[in-house]
Amino acid sequence: MRRAIPIAVVVLPALAACTLVISAARASSDPAPCAGSQLAGRFVLIPGSAGAGSVSYRLVLRNTSARECTLTGLPSGRLLDRSRRPLPTHVRAAFPGALTAVLVRLRPDRVARATARFSPDVPGTGEPVAPGSRNCEPTASWFQALAPGGGTTRTPVVPPTPVCEHGTLRFSAYGP
Repeated sequence: MRRAIPIAVVVLPALAACTLVISAARASSDPAPCAGSQLAGRFVLIPGSAGAGSVSYRLVLRNTSARECTLTGLPSGRLLDRSRRPLPTHVRAAFPGALTAVLVRLRPDRVARATARFSPDVPGTGEPVAPGSRNCEPTASWFQALAPGGGTTRTPVVPPTPVCEHGTLRFSAYGP
């Protein structure tokens, strides 16, 4: 007497193999993280944002390439002076413990945004203030954003400003 082999025993491994192939094909079509060479941007004062010794600036990064790429999480980077020399920079989450990062897919000519809040004129603990100056830190003229796909892109700080508390920027996560 011949024993019948249940169809599920034969079909399930075949379905699993097909699912694996489909999943691998889908994953390979996901865009790569943005490289610095794909991005251009600006870091601009948000009008009316000044208050309680702080101000907000918006970082806007545009995909200038012909390929889609992605950004996610907090911006990473460094403040630079007018001569593009590094300044003290500490990027922190605007709302620690409450950050929700989304994957921002940047098609060509699309932008991602993040907001930074910081003090331009209230010194932090132990921060030197030059005699006769109100500046707690040298004026930042550029923000050099570190791209997740490698490389950097320099964005002008408009208007240029000091960033007190040893260059502490409290950023939101990237969003569309």
